[in-house]
Amino acid sequence: MGLEEIIMRIAQLVPGSGNAFYCENCLRDASIITELQRHGHQPLVVPLYLPIVLETENYEPSAPIFFGGINVYLQQKSLLFRKTPRWLDRILDSPFLLKLAGKRSGMTQASELGDMTLSMLLGEKGNQAKEVKRLTNWLKESGKPDLVQLSNALLLGMARQIKKELGIPILCLLQDEDIWIDAMPEPLRTKLWATMSERASDVSAFISVSEYYKEQMSQRLNIPPEKIHVIYTGIQTEKYKQSELPYNPPVIGYLERQCKEKGLDVLAKAFVILKRDDRFKNVKLMIAGGMTPGDEPFVDGIKRYLTQSGVIDDVKFLPNLNIKERIEFLSTLTILSVPAEHREAFGIYVIEALASGVPVVQPNHGAFTELMNILKGGIIYEPNEPEVLAREMGSLLSNPERAKELGNIGKKAVEERFKIEYTAKKFVEVMTNLVKNQ
Repeated sequence: MGLEEIIMRIAQLVPGSGNAFYCENCLRDASIITELQRHGHQPLVVPLYLPIVLETENYEPSAPIFFGGINVYLQQKSLLFRKTPRWLDRILDSPFLLKLAGKRSGMTQASELGDMTLSMLLGEKGNQAKEVKRLTNWLKESGKPDLVQLSNALLLGMARQIKKELGIPILCLLQDEDIWIDAMPEPLRTKLWATMSERASDVSAFISVSEYYKEQMSQRLNIPPEKIHVIYTGIQTEKYKQSELPYNPPVIGYLERQCKEKGLDVLAKAFVILKRDDRFKNVKLMIAGGMTPGDEPFVDGIKRYLTQSGVIDDVKFLPNLNIKERIEFLSTLTILSVPAEHREAFGIYVIEALASGVPVVQPNHGAFTELMNILKGGIIYEPNEPEVLAREMGSLLSNPERAKELGNIGKKAVEERFKIEYTAKKFVEVMTNLVKNQ
């Protein structure tokens, strides 16, 4: 089935993250939007919570911000703001104020937003019911789309009212919701999972980024497996530059949000262990991906540890990088490792690194196991401890030919299996079937 057979108008509800850190969901959404546009479809990007910055040359905001972060917060805290006039809500939804709000850690930290998450999942029955109504009305009045796509399952509360009012299929993407929900305290955590499970019945189909995560979410949300399609996130492989895998000095890279959940402390300790070995005394560490304000104390602690260990001069911390900067960054690396503590749903940094011919060293859990079985472009290890990671990184740093071989194998596999064109084709097949069968 060709991408051009049916031209669809697709409303894509996309949360803003503030663009402060490496956001896999954001990168995935941007790449899909770009490909849909390229093939003549009409993605209608609807930003939620905060302004969004998408890595696509053709992106222009096509909708106002809905569920503005300030309004959502105030409506959660006060009955008064659930009934305020639109002119006041519009002021609070101004991009300037929302950008300021997004710089506060409380706007993006899961553990502080549990009750609001539950309210959002309750949709038309929650404290943000007027926002659900406003979004639904806007979708009707702005040219009814053929399909609505939710960026993640935390948005399931919007589905019921949209489906009732517009009568169109709703597609929901699945990626890393468990990280957010599992950060909540009990009994709220159990209630959130139960509410998500109940609201999942309002969705026509789901797309998971891996078989691993499909199995997890099928079980946790009680979704029939046949209702979940697996489509790996692809990238524009032709844009990435081949790394020469430098060894004078060798460079270890990290590309993710700089936080404990992604294992930055494990990597820092492994780096210190490596530096104690005379064979690796010249090795460098490049840490990219940015952070939220709430991550700053943790990162400051990592910097103190590296300073006390006498290796800080061989470490460089970089902010969140755009696509051009990431391509340059990856082309300077010898190996990449993101030793995430949580079982990841995907790991697009693995795909980006291997597109540059850079081998990866990843924990043997979550989607990493699945990806490495396909890609063969590095090493998976267990347990996820600094000593084990240091040993495995050292095995590649001491064997340049093996590192180059793994990088080339992984690069070939990415080009064969993880091109964005393949991802988009499968997305459109799912969407087309939903629209045809509605």
